[in-house]
Amino acid sequence: MKSTKIIYWVTTSIICLFASTAIFMNTKMAIDGATHLGIPHYLGLEVSIGQLIGLVLLIIPAVPARFKEWAYVGFGIMYLTALNAHLSVSDPIANSIMAIVFFILLLVSYTSYHKILAAKKAS
Repeated sequence: MKSTKIIYWVTTSIICLFASTAIFMNTKMAIDGATHLGIPHYLGLEVSIGQLIGLVLLIIPAVPARFKEWAYVGFGIMYLTALNAHLSVSDPIANSIMAIVFFILLLVSYTSYHKILAAKKAS
């Protein structure tokens, strides 16, 4: 059980740290990247707000499980959409690696979260 909690907190913290840096990364490089992918500039603000809400929901332990589930869904959709955007403009697979890596981290966090919930219900 202890190793499951460690895995959960490490993967969730990495996801939240990445989300927190992405929220405030409104640099020329990010704007050029969105233009390259054909994403409107206003969508960056919406994604940043969603990431802020999602990271708060994931990192605070007292948040009900239903809200955490929706945060996982939101992050999952975001990472799969990022992967799709890179592949649709024929970017090299190296540009899509981050979306794949963070989606895998999200899956590990999600499964360990459910193992922790199952252990709490069993005891």
